[in-house]
Amino acid sequence: METEQIPKKPSVSKALLVLNCVLLAIGTCGGPLLMRLYFLHGGNRVWFSSWLATGAWPIFLFPLTVAYFQRHLAEPTKPTKIFLMKPPLFLVSAVIGLITGVDNYLYAYGVARLPVSTSSLIVASQLAFTAVFAYLLVKQKFDYYSMNAVFLLTFAAGILALNTSGDRPAGESSKEYIFGFLTTIGAAVLYGFILPLMELVNKKTKQNVDYLLVMEIQMVICLFATIFCTIGMIVNNDFKVIPRESRDFGLGETKYYVVVVITGIVWQGYFMGAIGVIFCSSSLSSAVLITVLLPVTEVLAVFFYKEKFETIKGVSLALSLWGFISYYYGEKKKMKKLEDKAIETELSQLADPGIFGTEEYSSTVESESESESVARCVCRRLQAGPGFVTCKRSILSMSLKGEERRGVESSGVETEETEFGKV
Repeated sequence: METEQIPKKPSVSKALLVLNCVLLAIGTCGGPLLMRLYFLHGGNRVWFSSWLATGAWPIFLFPLTVAYFQRHLAEPTKPTKIFLMKPPLFLVSAVIGLITGVDNYLYAYGVARLPVSTSSLIVASQLAFTAVFAYLLVKQKFDYYSMNAVFLLTFAAGILALNTSGDRPAGESSKEYIFGFLTTIGAAVLYGFILPLMELVNKKTKQNVDYLLVMEIQMVICLFATIFCTIGMIVNNDFKVIPRESRDFGLGETKYYVVVVITGIVWQGYFMGAIGVIFCSSSLSSAVLITVLLPVTEVLAVFFYKEKFETIKGVSLALSLWGFISYYYGEKKKMKKLEDKAIETELSQLADPGIFGTEEYSSTVESESESESVARCVCRRLQAGPGFVTCKRSILSMSLKGEERRGVESSGVETEETEFGKV
């Protein structure tokens, strides 16, 4: 299937990327801490805790409703669709939602049995699984910087394993602890598969993929994950137990519901941020950001839950930051290469005599170099009317001299960055 995506302006993409990185950061750090807070003060409903991870999905209805009325006002004479998603994409999103529901339960069970530091450590291993599945599903290409980042972040998580001895909570059996360990590993593997799978859906769908459609996809995913967990709650009689559990909660009944509501909202930020980063960048970028925030979660656990912060955690923090910087630097270099390649492509198109007309092009090419001819023809088109390419100052001035360059600037054309439509 061919990919059809709406072109995104660089400024818009960067703004969306920053926004989703912030949402993902808040969810990655706040979600585990709030979930652990629930269990530390008397909560013990695993199905309910997993339900909270996606139960706040109706939040998406607000921006989607606003977007609907905006579309309706923009084109009042045309029928406005309530949802942009087509049935095939809806079915795929529903399946991913059910998988997410399973992943939520596995993770919630692990958080219920393990300290935050240990569960976060295991979840960080999802970066390695994401890298493998990204290579298999979306043919993710790895350069030196991304491979270095994966190695450093995985190693940073691995050395924390040296600090997990004797961290089994009091009153918990060895069997429960081991099972919690295994379920958290299962959650890491499953989520390492979900991230590239969502990227594959974005690439392979026959619909135009914009951020509004991404929100619809995430809403459907969370809806079906919630349905899955709701069935588990019904079977486990969680709805009957919740009122009693709230009265016995260590922080009080009112704070019980405050914790529940905030947990649901924070987890929605996590899921929206994850799929948003995938939309703006890639599944590997999303996994890298999640992993690099592991030491931050560790520090917050030390601050809020008075967990010890040994030297080895400081080393892990330094390695994680190193890995993140490596990945960020690699992405910046990659974007620079893409921009240079785009400029070269535009120049090669400008060198085609058919673009400017044979007579116009041949009148200059006989007496000048090809680059000078191209530049002169560009200037003529700029002075005569709109063209079709974005020119940087370096392109326009590569062969223009003195008076000619001043002539272009005095014609009212911006030489720093000029956008003009096709002639």
